[in-house]
Amino acid sequence: MELRRRLRLLSVTIAATPLVLVGCTADRLPGAKQAAPPQLTVTPGDQARDVPVSAEVGTAVKDGKITGVRLTDDKGAQVPAEPREDGSSWVPTRPLQNSRTYTAEVTATGEKGRTTTQKTTFTTMAKSTRTAVTSVLNFTGDQTYGTAMPVVVTFDPAIPKEARADVQRRLFVKTDPPQPGTWSWLADGKQVEYRAPDFWKPGTKISVRSALEGLPIGKDAIGDADRSGSSKIGRQVSLDIDNASKQMSVYEDGKLLRKVPVSLGKSSTPTSSGNMVIMEKFEYTTFNTMGDPNGGYIVDVEDAQRLTNGGEFIHAAPWSEGDQGYTNVSHGCTNVSNANADWLMRITQVGDLVTVKGTEVTLDQGNGWTAWNVGWDEFAKGSALPVPAGLKPTVSATPHPGVVAGGSAPAPARSNSGG
Repeated sequence: MELRRRLRLLSVTIAATPLVLVGCTADRLPGAKQAAPPQLTVTPGDQARDVPVSAEVGTAVKDGKITGVRLTDDKGAQVPAEPREDGSSWVPTRPLQNSRTYTAEVTATGEKGRTTTQKTTFTTMAKSTRTAVTSVLNFTGDQTYGTAMPVVVTFDPAIPKEARADVQRRLFVKTDPPQPGTWSWLADGKQVEYRAPDFWKPGTKISVRSALEGLPIGKDAIGDADRSGSSKIGRQVSLDIDNASKQMSVYEDGKLLRKVPVSLGKSSTPTSSGNMVIMEKFEYTTFNTMGDPNGGYIVDVEDAQRLTNGGEFIHAAPWSEGDQGYTNVSHGCTNVSNANADWLMRITQVGDLVTVKGTEVTLDQGNGWTAWNVGWDEFAKGSALPVPAGLKPTVSATPHPGVVAGGSAPAPARSNSGG
């Protein structure tokens, strides 16, 4: 009996042995393919010198994905950085410092957890003596803006066409909830504007960074500063001014609140027709048009709201109340009564849309914040970088009233000319 039991055990062992051998040698069979480690390229290159302080950590990887990026300065302190949406690089959250050495350590992970880590050490350039391009960001922090508020950056001197893509890549906009858009350049290169296909949704939080400090711009210039601002979008208010009826229709969230009689620019100094945005609001200001061939004057006005760089405002004009609703007598501004001007100041926000129609002249692009003065397709043509094809308006391509949305250098040629 003991002999039979031993024979059974031997039989089980012999039967099991081939299975164990096959399991242990499967990965060693001739021709079995091993997982390759990721191939990783990091920029700036190791030991690179005279690197701009606007440098990003470029990460190109094959057969894997980036799983770790650490940037430290020459004292061992970590420099915070964020990845671009396309993963092409990591952008330091503040400019690097001149004449400092930095080390970037990047790790990529591929199939079966195989990793590749690469280090690169580089030194930034000394403080530049090149001409600084002054930039001005209109988006200041902790404000509440209207739903037509574009993000605007102005430049002095203008950005040459060949440098606009590099500049645009350093302009960042984040929205919560997400509402992607694009930048669009004016032809002269002095201004670039950002908006989405549709108006901002009320309650949207918007963060903007113009990260141009130390950025090489063209052959002879460099960016002046790194500027940022975070604000939110308030209720939707829009003003529709019709020259034919001499009436302003005021809408909130698509509902008509009030009709306001107006007097616009007379034929020698007409008001511009187009889609504008309220740029500034003044309880009191002074218009000075001395030297104007159409007649100069100096006058104090109340409750003035700027619409253009050239000096078109909505403002209180008690001297023309008898003409409001009937005759145009202004120097290009929209005249309203004291009571209506006061009411408008309490209703409107910087960033609200103002549409004027039926006058003798049209609004010039760049005369104010004119991002909504063209349709989306035309606006997107002004981008120096590719625009995602999926970005399309969900409403009319040309905004209309009542629609509900799904530095140190001055801006170009602004004046308080008024009228």
